[in-house]
Amino acid sequence: MPELTSSADTRQRLLEAAGEVFAEQGFRSTTVREICQRAKANIAAVNYHFGDKERLYAEVLRYAHRCAMEKYPPEQGLADTAPAAERLEAFIRSFLLRIFDVGSLAWHGKLIAHEMIEPTQALDALVETDIRPRAIQLTAIVRALVRPEVSEAQVYLCAMSIVGQCMFYHHARPLITRLNPAQRFTPADVEALAQHITQFSLSALRHLATPEEDV
Repeated sequence: MPELTSSADTRQRLLEAAGEVFAEQGFRSTTVREICQRAKANIAAVNYHFGDKERLYAEVLRYAHRCAMEKYPPEQGLADTAPAAERLEAFIRSFLLRIFDVGSLAWHGKLIAHEMIEPTQALDALVETDIRPRAIQLTAIVRALVRPEVSEAQVYLCAMSIVGQCMFYHHARPLITRLNPAQRFTPADVEALAQHITQFSLSALRHLATPEEDV
């Protein structure tokens, strides 16, 4: 296969190589030299395409999130008019598929985990452009499952509890696989986990549901 040499190809290689290295080592421990070595690019290429390491990192975060959302959209093909319980399951399933992805962007989950532990300024921009809209989407689903008089604060806490369940299995994966070696987080395991978190969450929301809402 011929070596890719165009400017666009170099930029893409830098994005993907940087994502892998940042995911392995975190932002602070990663060096531009190592990224360029993995991308097979000149060390000046980062400055040329992105300006500096900080802006490269911010672009990597956006790139990874965008690719993951395109691959596993939260709606999973459901219409806005679909029952809220179905939309919740689709949201949870897509969330889990993104953080446990083993494809070409498998480093996305690790990268976000590093960012949660050691946040950088890049997180602020990612929250506003990408994460907040998804949080609003989830709270809207929860709102549709509960009584109108339930406070926005309580709806928000319920939504964050759902996210917390998903994130727990990712962050605690080393412990979980030691406690239960049979839990390998295969696609079948992820599907079973999506169903469990959905049913567990719906059960928790049941006492907040409207009488006519079949949760």
